[in-house]
Amino acid sequence: MAVSDRLRIRMFPPAQHPYCILEAEIGRLVRPDYTLLDAGCGRAGELLQLFAPHVREAVGVDVGDFGAFVTGPNCRYIRADLSRIDLPDASVDIVVSRSVVEHLRDPLPAYWELSRILKPDGYFVFLTPNLWDYAALFSRLIPNRFHASIVRRTEGRDEADTFPTWYRSNTVRTIARLAAASGFRVVSCQYLVQYPNYLRFSTLLFLAGAAYAKMIGRIHQLRHLRPWILAVLQKNQSHSDAWRTPRHPRRRCQADPC
Repeated sequence: MAVSDRLRIRMFPPAQHPYCILEAEIGRLVRPDYTLLDAGCGRAGELLQLFAPHVREAVGVDVGDFGAFVTGPNCRYIRADLSRIDLPDASVDIVVSRSVVEHLRDPLPAYWELSRILKPDGYFVFLTPNLWDYAALFSRLIPNRFHASIVRRTEGRDEADTFPTWYRSNTVRTIARLAAASGFRVVSCQYLVQYPNYLRFSTLLFLAGAAYAKMIGRIHQLRHLRPWILAVLQKNQSHSDAWRTPRHPRRRCQADPC
């Protein structure tokens, strides 16, 4: 095991990982009679497979040809863009998503579509990188065509599983604005800390990144620099029919500067 991996395990308990906190939040909300939709489930569909045994139906949606990877007696896959999902109105109880909304070049139509398919009071729970994290800022400076090779070298992830990032729904203020425009209310937005994953290739850089992560995790005034945002949105009951007139606008929403 690499030195950085040993340090990661010692300094950052697994239960504090943003993925685990997301899963705990979803677990708190799901019910056995629910239909759960994993928006941007990806090839592995981790959230879909994890929660399928705990709901009535689990639906994975992604633009890739990943249907063969979605397995389970109550699972199904829809190949679609998140702004055009072939599901009836108010047919889903909870939408979950992990590391997806940063890839939406135009997030507002996706928010509208998820609002349309959710039942009144249904939840949209997602984890996404914070725009003001240094990794996201560097990512914005580097052209998308270089991202796959960089991620492969630093994280070892397959280049086929790296997608363009736009960060147009990646501040708390922008999430609140998109939510209000699409019939959601913000239940909560948490800033979460993680170990410096992109720096694991170097022990010295990992130690520096870990010290920075510990600092922004301790100091409340620096919470807006933490690398992840966990958002819980709930569809307004009064908005259940508002999408019908007019049809959701096809306009772009730029990331808020604050």
